[in-house]
Amino acid sequence: MNDILSWILDTVRGVDPALRVLLVGLGMLFETSILIGLIVPGDTIVIVGSTAITTWQEYAALLVAVIVGALAGESIGFGLGHFFGPRIRVSRLGRKLGEHNWMRAQNYLERRGGIAVFISRFLPVLHALIPLTVGMSAMRYRKFLAWTAPACIIWAVAYVSVGWLAAGSYRQLSSQLHYAGYFFVAIIAVFLVIVLLVKKLIERGEARHMGHADAANEDETRKP
Repeated sequence: MNDILSWILDTVRGVDPALRVLLVGLGMLFETSILIGLIVPGDTIVIVGSTAITTWQEYAALLVAVIVGALAGESIGFGLGHFFGPRIRVSRLGRKLGEHNWMRAQNYLERRGGIAVFISRFLPVLHALIPLTVGMSAMRYRKFLAWTAPACIIWAVAYVSVGWLAAGSYRQLSSQLHYAGYFFVAIIAVFLVIVLLVKKLIERGEARHMGHADAANEDETRKP
């Protein structure tokens, strides 16, 4: 396992650092704009990119790239929602998401305001829909940015740090332990389990508010 993992990590690290940072930043930009977050796994891109970090300078550069990429992507989503929101909503991809999810995002935003923007960064589907939905709402961009920026920073620090920690631990142990690769896998697995549990706790804590959104959806569908 060590040989395969070392080859993968060396391949990632073999990419020019500037290019690697640029690619990760662009990946985050696409992940957080125009529903691409439902297709491109931003968390995977960041974790893979962060395994090549070897210095604090590289850590800081990648962290900035992830944060800037995420904020740029969400800003693009906001702008697209403001100018083309209804068209995107009825597009082929928008229809695949289902009107229920669009209404859920819209009503959740109306119910929770800025808190919905912050929390949506950590929830599936909603994190792709909220920027577009906010763009179609009366919320100003400055307020949207004030709520989404802290969430993007927290998300970026968590994912970049765990990739760096897992790869760094493996490199220190690989020459001493034949099963060092399992430590790498274990760190990533534990992190993903924690992320899943946190998402479940957030969803449970917000269920009361999301329930209002679902109820509003049902009321809308019952109207003649």
